[in-house]
Order: sequence, then C-alpha cells, then structure tokens
Amino acid sequence: MLSIVVPIFNEVENIPELHEELQGVLVKLERPYEIIYVDDGSKDGSHALLKRLTDVHTEVVVIQFRRNFGQTAALAAGLEASRGDVVIFMDGDLQNDPAEIPKLLQTMDEGDFDVVSGWRKNRQDAEISRKLPSRMANWLISKVSGVQLHDYGCTLKAYRRDVLKNVKLYGEMHRFIPAYAHWAGATVTELPVNHRARKYGKSKYGINRTIKVLLDLLTLKFLSSYSTKPIQLFGGLGAGCFVLGFLSTLLLLYSRFFEDVRINRNPVALISVFLFLAGLLFITQGLLAELVTRTYFESQGKSTYVIRSILGRGLGGRRRLGTSAGVTSRSTRYLRVGGHPPRASRERARPLAGVGSGAHQVT
Repeated sequence: MLSIVVPIFNEVENIPELHEELQGVLVKLERPYEIIYVDDGSKDGSHALLKRLTDVHTEVVVIQFRRNFGQTAALAAGLEASRGDVVIFMDGDLQNDPAEIPKLLQTMDEGDFDVVSGWRKNRQDAEISRKLPSRMANWLISKVSGVQLHDYGCTLKAYRRDVLKNVKLYGEMHRFIPAYAHWAGATVTELPVNHRARKYGKSKYGINRTIKVLLDLLTLKFLSSYSTKPIQLFGGLGAGCFVLGFLSTLLLLYSRFFEDVRINRNPVALISVFLFLAGLLFITQGLLAELVTRTYFESQGKSTYVIRSILGRGLGGRRRLGTSAGVTSRSTRYLRVGGHPPRASRERARPLAGVGSGAHQVT
C-alpha cells in the first residue's frame, strides 16, 4: 500500500488541482493507496474543501490541527496515521509535481533503496531569498550529517515504512529524515524531480526558516554523534579547558618569578580561573547528561541500536516454546552455552537440537 502525506496550510486555491493530479497519477499505478491531508491550522477555508473530498473519496483522510504547529508536526501526524508500506511526503502548494511519484517508486524498487529523496535541480524560486540560503544549508547539512544530498529541503521524498518507525520529528527536523535513516542503516539515493513555480497564494517560508534549520542542525549533530555518550562531548570540552587552564597557570607562575609581574595585575590569572571553572562545569554537565540519557533509554525501553535482521539461533523453535524473539527461554539458554537444562526442561528442549541447520529472519 502507498501513503501520500500532504501538509496543508492556507492552500485553498491549490487543493482542487493538487488532488485531481494526485488521483490521476495514483490510479494509474494500480496499487492500493491513501492520501492523507494534514490541515495545519488553515484559516482560509482549506479544511471545508478537504472535508468535501472525504465525502466523495474513501481513500482520502484529513487530519485537522487546532492551530498552526508547523510542517514537521504535520508530517509527523500524517506518518503516524498512515498505513502504507511506502510513505511519500510532498508539499501542498503544487510546486512538487505528483507526476514524479512513479519515478520515485521505480527508483526505490530497481535499486532496492529505502529512501529516495527528490532533488529540485531546476528550482523555480527566487535566487537570493530562497535558492542561495538553501544551497548553503544543504552544503552544511551534508558535511555535518555525512549524507551527501543536493536538496534536503525538498519535501518530495519516498520512504519505506520500516526506516521511519523509530523516527520522532521535532522542530524543523523533517528535512533531516534521510540522515536519520542513513544512520540506522538505510540506503539513501537522490533523484532529480520537476519543480514548478507557485501558481496561487504565497510562500510560507522566509529567511528566518534558514536560521531555525541551522539551530536544528546543532541538535542533529549532537544526536548523531553523542546522543548515547554525551560525556565524550562535554568531557572533551572540559579536559580541553583544564589543559588550557594549566598552561595559563604555568605562564602566570613564569611571569611572577621570572618577570616580576604581580598576580593581581596579570589578566592571565583571571583567564586561568575561568578555564578551570569552565572545565569543571563541562565535566559536571557531561555527567548529568549521561544520567539523563540513561534514564531516557531505560525508562522508555528504548535500545541504543537498530537491528536489521537476526539469523539462526533457533528463533522459530524459541517462539514455539512461548518466548518472544530477543527473550531467551530457560532451556534454550542452557543449550546456547553448551550446558544441560534441568531434568524437567529436557523433553521440551530436545526439539531445538536440530534447529541450527535452518535460518530464520526477523526484521
């Protein structure tokens, strides 16, 4: 099944044409589909128009927010409500061309990719206010994330559902989903797509959005490199401050005993004290971050890793014994370490003896 998620914010003029184009493309694919419109607090009658679509088309789902929460929240709500094996995000302003959807799916199937990201190679937007800041942001995001894409800001992207199940979206983080997916082991590619000039209404984006993206990029870097080991970041900064403080102290002592410069007249003294205090604060912050991180993962039962598959080890037999994948039964535990199960468990354990010749995959 295919799920199309479209955030809508004051796009009443674009909705009829957008839906007509979507329907025309999706019907030709000859596969089950749903279109999820997320009304992000529109005030121009968009919701009334979307409501009429649900009365006519059973494949249309409309989610209405009580107020404007932003594009990331709208995409997150649409993703949570979707049921498709493949989820496609796209804008509701007609600048993303629905005719590109079959190309995204074809690229995904032919290359066995998990994520296909649209690239607005010939972008139809203002050069200074839109395209130039976008180029700078895309270059910076690619450097920080390690995932080289020309156009992180293009909403038109296709995802396999399993790479999105552990993704939680906040702030302006929707544009970083390919990076999150890549870190979880997903294969990501890029496909040039048609981009059209806006016909109706006005853009909801401005230069302030670029600033928000740059701030979220700091969060992206922290989550990618230090989310499970924050002490390495803060501890490293603290150690650096201690080293600089120690060197400043040596310079201070040299000035006092060899150049006869009094400490109370030497600004290096203040710098030394500041560096030692900064080092202490950084290390303390790192320890607190470690406690918060461990509480976060353990209290919610979250893992610090992502498993693609598990082969062998008798998972099929273990499930027949009433245990779940990832939980080792008492008798199975004895067999794995080469020991012997208790007498009462031997009869149940025997069927597992030949399970090593088969392979079971759990995704």
